[in-house]
Amino acid sequence: MKKKALITGIDGQDGSYLSEFLLKKGYQVHGIVRRVALEDPEHQLWRIRHILNKITLHAGSLESFASLFKVVHRIKPDECYHLAAQSFVSYSFEDEFSTINTNINGTHYILAAIKELAPRCKFYFAASSEMFGKVRETPQDENTPFHPRSPYGISKVAGFDLTRNYREGYGMFACNGILFNHESPRRGFEFVTRKITNAVAEIKFGLAKELRLGNLEAKRDWGFSGDYIQAMWLMLQQDRPDDYVVATGETHTVKEFVQLAFYYAGLDWKKYVRIDKNFYRPAEVHLLLGDYSKARKKLGWKPKVKFQELVRMMVDNDLAIMQVKCGK
Repeated sequence: MKKKALITGIDGQDGSYLSEFLLKKGYQVHGIVRRVALEDPEHQLWRIRHILNKITLHAGSLESFASLFKVVHRIKPDECYHLAAQSFVSYSFEDEFSTINTNINGTHYILAAIKELAPRCKFYFAASSEMFGKVRETPQDENTPFHPRSPYGISKVAGFDLTRNYREGYGMFACNGILFNHESPRRGFEFVTRKITNAVAEIKFGLAKELRLGNLEAKRDWGFSGDYIQAMWLMLQQDRPDDYVVATGETHTVKEFVQLAFYYAGLDWKKYVRIDKNFYRPAEVHLLLGDYSKARKKLGWKPKVKFQELVRMMVDNDLAIMQVKCGK
């Protein structure tokens, strides 16, 4: 019998890479998507369009316990990867009520459904380095105290605690993956990394004249999504559930990302980048740097794609897309 995996947020960056990975492992892959995505797969499901005939999609919403309960009842998964969330930090300040309600309730609903219908299912929660926020120590590991600085970060702390509580209170195999920033050519255009590489491509092809950004000195630990989804899977293959930091152990500024992206396209970033105070966060997170020692020792995991490779990968992808779009 094939193992059955259920992925919330299957149409996102991580969900798409995880789906490909699990299919290669011989899993039967199921995903939860909003009904509007099923009605317009060409645009809504672009990251998984190439594997739609190999996976099974179910309509559901993080805001509806009934819909999640119905899907879990139908599938009875062996593993569940809860990746879905309102994950854009800046937007979480604009609509904090929606972010907190959707992210916390959605996690609670899926945990409750699994507890009742598939108690032997192994559960993964996509926690976030944004939970550390105003960091108390550097680098950050599994024992670093949380001090979130955004509604998104707050919602992820709640999800982390819910997951741990279901593990300790009900004996569920439930793990938290505290993932630091991870990017790829499949990143959404609203995130700063993809915003940068897309703008570089537009400028290169004469479709834009400038790029407006906020705090260039913010430091992040950036890795490749395709590496990080393997850590998620490894967590659920262990004998006992636990929580793990997944990171690269390196930090780079937004300015470094900008400089490299423009350099790879043969452009001088200083001619095009403008600082716009509107893009500063109300409460800034200045430095995130992860210590993934535990994941390395217990899971045998380590990142493969380096920062420079990641930036080049994203720039090359957006240049190729722009070349097709412009017919050149």
